[in-house]
Amino acid sequence: MIKGYQAELMDMYEKTRTEESRKLTQRREEIKSKYPEILEIDTTIQKLCLNLSMAALRGITDPKELDNIRDEITDLRAKKYEMLVSHGYSPEYLNLHYNCPKCKDTGFIGIEKCSCFKSKLVKLYYKDSELEEAVKNNNFKNFNINLYPNHKLNDERYTPRKNIEDILEYITGEYLPTFKNSNTNLLFYGNSGTGKTFLSWCIAKELLDRGFLVVYKTADDLLRALRDIKFNNDTDLENLLINCDLLIIDDLGSEQITDFSSSELFTLINKKILKNKKMLISTNLTLPLISKRYSERISSRIIGDFKLFKFFAEDIRIQLNLKRQR
Repeated sequence: MIKGYQAELMDMYEKTRTEESRKLTQRREEIKSKYPEILEIDTTIQKLCLNLSMAALRGITDPKELDNIRDEITDLRAKKYEMLVSHGYSPEYLNLHYNCPKCKDTGFIGIEKCSCFKSKLVKLYYKDSELEEAVKNNNFKNFNINLYPNHKLNDERYTPRKNIEDILEYITGEYLPTFKNSNTNLLFYGNSGTGKTFLSWCIAKELLDRGFLVVYKTADDLLRALRDIKFNNDTDLENLLINCDLLIIDDLGSEQITDFSSSELFTLINKKILKNKKMLISTNLTLPLISKRYSERISSRIIGDFKLFKFFAEDIRIQLNLKRQR
């Protein structure tokens, strides 16, 4: 887990427990003012529970004495519950209320992370991914393979339909199932409007829902982030970009190429490759144009260390726009 996330989650749990403790104090004050006899019983129960614990610590092993205390606690609890219900309250009104009864809002069951911890972590990951809105509709559930024609275009070996079917088969059958244990980087390249970004979002949602941290940046956004890291010493942002489970760089080639951008882009890509932190890059550039536009150090990393997938089809955005206007 990236540094800082566990601390943030632990702070969230502490605030939850503190707030519930405050609410319980309010509920006790309410019962004290309206039905003090109920609160007296509750106080007696707490003292008996403490006595039971102290008896165990002192090594008292007389089962009869311990059973008597337990029986008294059970009888008093039943009486308390009956009195609360008779006055229109829940029987649990004077107990702590937990958002997660399994871990009692601590995030852990023993030394194992609770399922609620993982759920909260996914929510934090969604926030930092900058994809929360995008993947609501752009996901595998809405992937329409019929937008890819079943006839060949230009000199391509396969039809667009067969090509995208092969890509989807690899993504859903191999890449996603083995994501945790593989070091595969992906390059989606091809003309604009052929589904590269859409499939990137589909992959992002699947991984986010499985508890992986995915960060999405357009090439322009990434360069702005790299400037913040370089000139404002934004170490948190650097940590996020380098150590996230998957960094998606969308529309590579649309950014302005400078000595700074080339140097920082190479450094980022190289660091992630060395740390086995995966990337997915999409671009409208052809492979020859990647080699021409970027330094040899960058292009050799991208073309040599990424699994390449070419996208081709009639512009899907235009097709969808025409359908909406009919």
